[in-house]
Amino acid sequence: MYGFLIGVGVLLLLSIIWMVYRIQTLVSVVKGSDKKIASGSNKVNAILFVLFLVGTTILMFWYSIKEFKNYQLPIASEHGVVTDQLFWITMAVTGIVFLITHVLLFVFPYKYQYKEDRKATFYPDNNKLEIIWTIVPGVVLAGLVISGWMAWSDITAPAPEKAHVVEIMGYQFAWEIRYPGQDNVLGDYDYRLITASNSHGVDFTDKNSIDDFPSSKVVIPKGEPVLFKIRARDVLHSVFAPHMRLKMDAVPGMPTRFWFVPTKTTEEMRAELNDPEFEYEIACTEVCGRGHFSMRKVIEVVEPEAYQKWLVEQKTFIQQNPALAENLNAETKELAEIQISKSKK
Repeated sequence: MYGFLIGVGVLLLLSIIWMVYRIQTLVSVVKGSDKKIASGSNKVNAILFVLFLVGTTILMFWYSIKEFKNYQLPIASEHGVVTDQLFWITMAVTGIVFLITHVLLFVFPYKYQYKEDRKATFYPDNNKLEIIWTIVPGVVLAGLVISGWMAWSDITAPAPEKAHVVEIMGYQFAWEIRYPGQDNVLGDYDYRLITASNSHGVDFTDKNSIDDFPSSKVVIPKGEPVLFKIRARDVLHSVFAPHMRLKMDAVPGMPTRFWFVPTKTTEEMRAELNDPEFEYEIACTEVCGRGHFSMRKVIEVVEPEAYQKWLVEQKTFIQQNPALAENLNAETKELAEIQISKSKK
């Protein structure tokens, strides 16, 4: 290791000495020295530009092809197809422009390297050219932005009436999941109600909260719309489910939402990837603190019949902790007692 560092240090020292020599040469030229060309380094640098262009282009295409499967994950939602189409259209447009501009950027130093018999052309302006390179990018970018806006508006619009609702709450450093029960309506919540036994801050005076239940993982049905209601308890988090092409910030005091339709069950994806241990997941993509790395929640996609069976088997907050039903009004307490009696059967 020390030998490597010494070698790097020597190389840097030699580079500095060479640059000092070059600077002195250029200063002498500015002062009127007869030595107009210091050496043949001008041609060497021109050739190096072309070699760098070829080398980095080969490296870029090699790496992109080699790692394609790692950054192009299988799609597991309907809107994911639209998202990927937008991504690749944007990549094609920007990629073509990138290649053209950088080929010109590195070829021009070679093509127009200094020659004693060459004189630079004075070309102050061209109105037609400026109009073209203003209007064309404007139209292309407007098309890309409008397409993205339409896709975004669709997934953040009100979900279909029969969408399955799941609340995802982020906090340092985990995700909490809440389901609305058989009525598919989540009860109210209030951060002032958060306690050790009520981490969601659920307001159990709201009748819709009585059948709400927690879950250690996100379970959703294939082929049916699912609405994620997202919030944060403390700092900014971000719900990211890569295979669903789902990403939405969880913002304290400002609930967000995202609806989608899963298209592949967990078992189907395991078969497709030939990976029996595969699991869909939710990760946090905001650096929310020291424990950010641990914010992971499993998503299990099942067939609709299996999902309905799973729903029936879940126990509500009150069934798991009857003490939450204390201090409720008569009507709500009666509903809570019904829930508690069901759990005893």
